[in-house]
Amino acid sequence: MDARDLVRSVRAVGTTAGSAWGWRAVRSAWRRQRVDASALPRRGAERARVPGPATGAEPEPGGGVVRFARSSLRVRVTSVGAVFCGWDGAEPEPSYALARGCPETDVRALLEPDKDGGWRVVAERMTVSVARDGTVEIRTPGGLLLRRDLPPRWWDPVDGRAGGGAGGRVNGRPRGGPAAPPLKGPEGPGRPDRWPAGPAFRPTGPRWARRSEVPADARFFGLGGRAHGPRLRTGEYRLWNTDPGGAFGPGDDPLYITMPVQFVVSDAGTHLVFDDNSWDGRVRLWEGEEGGGSGHDRPGGCEVRMDGGPVRRWIVVGGPARVLQAWTALTGAPALPPRWALGHHHARWGFGSAAEVRRIVAGYREHGLPLSAVHLDIDHYRGHRVFTVDTERFPDLPGLATELREAGVRLVSIVDPGVKAAPGEPVYESGKAVDAFVRDARGREVRGVVWSGDSVFPDFTDERVRRWWGGLYAERVARGFAGVWHDMNEPVSFAAFGDTTLPRSARHSLEGRGGDHREAHNVYGLTMARAGYEALCALVPDERPFLFSRSGWAGMQRYGGTWSGDVATGWPGLRASLSLVLGLGLCGVPYSGPDIGGFTGSPSPELFLRWFQLGAWMPLFRTHAAITAGRREPWEFGPLVLEHARAALLERERLLPYLVTLAHLARRTGAPYVRPVWWGAPEDRALRDCEDAFLLGDALLVAPVLGPGVTRRAVRLPRGRWYDTATGQAYEGPGRVVVDAPLSRVPVLARAGAVLPVAGERGAVELEAWAPAPGREGSGVVVRD
Repeated sequence: MDARDLVRSVRAVGTTAGSAWGWRAVRSAWRRQRVDASALPRRGAERARVPGPATGAEPEPGGGVVRFARSSLRVRVTSVGAVFCGWDGAEPEPSYALARGCPETDVRALLEPDKDGGWRVVAERMTVSVARDGTVEIRTPGGLLLRRDLPPRWWDPVDGRAGGGAGGRVNGRPRGGPAAPPLKGPEGPGRPDRWPAGPAFRPTGPRWARRSEVPADARFFGLGGRAHGPRLRTGEYRLWNTDPGGAFGPGDDPLYITMPVQFVVSDAGTHLVFDDNSWDGRVRLWEGEEGGGSGHDRPGGCEVRMDGGPVRRWIVVGGPARVLQAWTALTGAPALPPRWALGHHHARWGFGSAAEVRRIVAGYREHGLPLSAVHLDIDHYRGHRVFTVDTERFPDLPGLATELREAGVRLVSIVDPGVKAAPGEPVYESGKAVDAFVRDARGREVRGVVWSGDSVFPDFTDERVRRWWGGLYAERVARGFAGVWHDMNEPVSFAAFGDTTLPRSARHSLEGRGGDHREAHNVYGLTMARAGYEALCALVPDERPFLFSRSGWAGMQRYGGTWSGDVATGWPGLRASLSLVLGLGLCGVPYSGPDIGGFTGSPSPELFLRWFQLGAWMPLFRTHAAITAGRREPWEFGPLVLEHARAALLERERLLPYLVTLAHLARRTGAPYVRPVWWGAPEDRALRDCEDAFLLGDALLVAPVLGPGVTRRAVRLPRGRWYDTATGQAYEGPGRVVVDAPLSRVPVLARAGAVLPVAGERGAVELEAWAPAPGREGSGVVVRD
C-alpha cells in the first residue's frame, strides 16, 4: 500500500457516511487483493522477443502474411477502407469493437515485393509497407508518410506457463491447438469461464509494447474520454476504465471511458489507429519538433504498452469525415436517439419524492422553460437496490410517468449493475438461479460494495446473462420509464485502496472463450449497454431506445451515448466538459454531454449560466448534480440567469430540426454533431491547436465562454466567410477575430451559404439561409424525423 492508498484508506474508515461504510470499503479492498494474490500468476523471469528477420511472405486475397524468425504479420485490406495488421497469429475476430465481424476483404489489394527486400500492400487510400525487420509504414497514395510502426516487443515467461512464446496462448487458445473444453464449477452446469486456481492460468499472450513515429507537426486526439484536451499533449494515458472516486477536473486521468483509438492529424493527412485489445495498458505520447527548414525534424510518436492480449491494429486513412465514416462502417452506426432526447433534460441525485418531481416540472412550465425529460437517480430505489421503487416516496410511479408524458416530459431511470447480495432479494435470487454473476477462480460469487451494500455483478460478456438482465428492463418499462442511463458500470466496487473494481482474477465468459477481468474490465460497460439496448428494442419495438452509459469501449455508439460523469464544479470542469465531448466524437461516440453546473459544489450564477449556455449546444443537454450540491433549476440563480437561460433553451428548441438532421447524419456517416474547428481544414495548423470553440455540424461555429468575467473573446475562424448570428456582421477566415460575448449569449457564427432547418410556427420546419460569399453558392441538408 503506497502513501496515497493509505490516506484514502484512512478517509474511507472515517467517512461521513458512517464507519460501517468505511470498514466495508477497507474490507472490500483487502478481499480483492487477497483473491488476486492467490489466483493470478506472479510475474517471474521473462524473455524479451522481437519478430526477428523476415523469412518469407505468402500472398492472400486482400493482402498476405509476412513471416519472421519468431513471429508473423498478417495484413488485410477490407472493403470499408480499413486495413488490419495482426501479429503472432492474431485475427480480427473475436472482437467486441467490430459491429458485424470482420468486413469483407478487398480482393483488389495484393501483397507484392517492395524495395529493399520488403513487401507492400497497395490499397485505395493507403500503402502499407513491411520492412524485413518488421517495421510497418503507412503512406498516402501520393507517398507521404503518415506513420511508422516499429516492430513490437513481447515479454514471454521463460517457463512458458503464463502465456506467449512456445506453449503459450494466442487469442485465448493454446498456441497451435484447439480451444480447451469448458470446466465444470462447483455449482450447476459447466460454464466456460471457470478454471482451477493456480499460477499457470493466463487467458492470452504475454505483455507487449509497440512504438510508432508520426510527422513532427502531427497532433493526437482521441483515446476515449479525456478531461485534458481535446488535443492530447506529451504524457502518459492509461487504458483502464476508472471511476475517479469523486469529482474530476482536467488533471485527472484515466476516467470512465478509455479507448485505444488514436486520431492523428498532420500536414501529410489524417489517420485513425485502433489497437483492438481490451487489456489494461498505457499510451505514452510525445510531440515532435520541426527543424525550421533544416530537414532535421524530430518526429512525434507514441508507445503502446499492454499487459496482455493480441497485437492487432486497424488503420484508416483519409480526411476526417472519410476516416470516421470508415470507422463507423467497422464498429457500427451510432444509435439514433428519439427526438425528445435532443431537448433539455433535468436530473438530480436527491429529488426525494414524486411531489418534488412535480414541483420541478411545474417550475419549468411556470417560467416558460421547455423541458423534455426528468431523470431519477438511485434515491428513487428501495434501499438503492436496482429494479425496485421506494413506494412510500413514489407511491404511483406509472401514474406519475403518464401524467408527465401528457405534459411532454419523459421519465428516465438510472440502472446500476451491482445487485444486492441478500437472500430473498428478487433480482439476486433470479440471477443466482441462472448462474448470472461473476465468480472467482474457486467458483464463488465475487462480492463487492456499492450503494446498496454487499453486491454481486452480472457477467454481461455471457449472452445468456445479457438475456436474463434484459428481461429485468420490463419492470422499468412497466413503471413508465422512457429510457435508462447506466451508471457505476466501469464496474465500480468501493474500496479504500487499490483499484475500485472487481478482482482482476474474476472469471468471465467472454462469449464462451473464457477469460478474466483483466480482459473483460474495459468492455464491461459496453456489454451492459448492449444488454439494455437490445432489451428496450424488444420491449418497446415501436419507439427508438434511449440509453446512455457512463462507461464503455470502442463500438459503444451502437447502443447509445454517454455523459461526462462526475465533473467537478468550477471553470476547469467547464473546460473539461468540452474536451470530453470533442474527444469522444472523434472516437465514434457522437451523442454525449456534461453535467451542467458540475456534479459537485455550488456554481456561481455566472458559472452556471455559462455552463448552461455551453450545454445548449451539446448533443445531450442535461443538468445534473449530487445530493449535496444544491439545486440546479435555472430560477434558483436569480432573475438575470433565468432570463438568459430561457433564451438559450428557446434557441435550442428552435434548432431542434437541425439537431435531428445531425443525428441522422451521424448514424449514416459517423460524423459527430460537435466537431473540432479543424474538421473541414485539417491542414490549418492554427485550427488544430484551437480547443475553446467547436463546429456544430458544418454550418455553425460555437465559441463558448470558459472563464469568469468574459464579455469579449477571440475566435479562430476556418477559411471562408462567417456571420455573427446575433449581429449579422461578416468576418473573413482563416484568421482570428474578436467578438462580443455578453452574459446573455455566447458567440455563434454561421458559415456563409449555410442552409439550416429550424422550427417555425406551430412546429413547421423552416429553412434559415445565410448568404453565400460573392461568386459562391449555398446549400444544406434536411432530414425529416
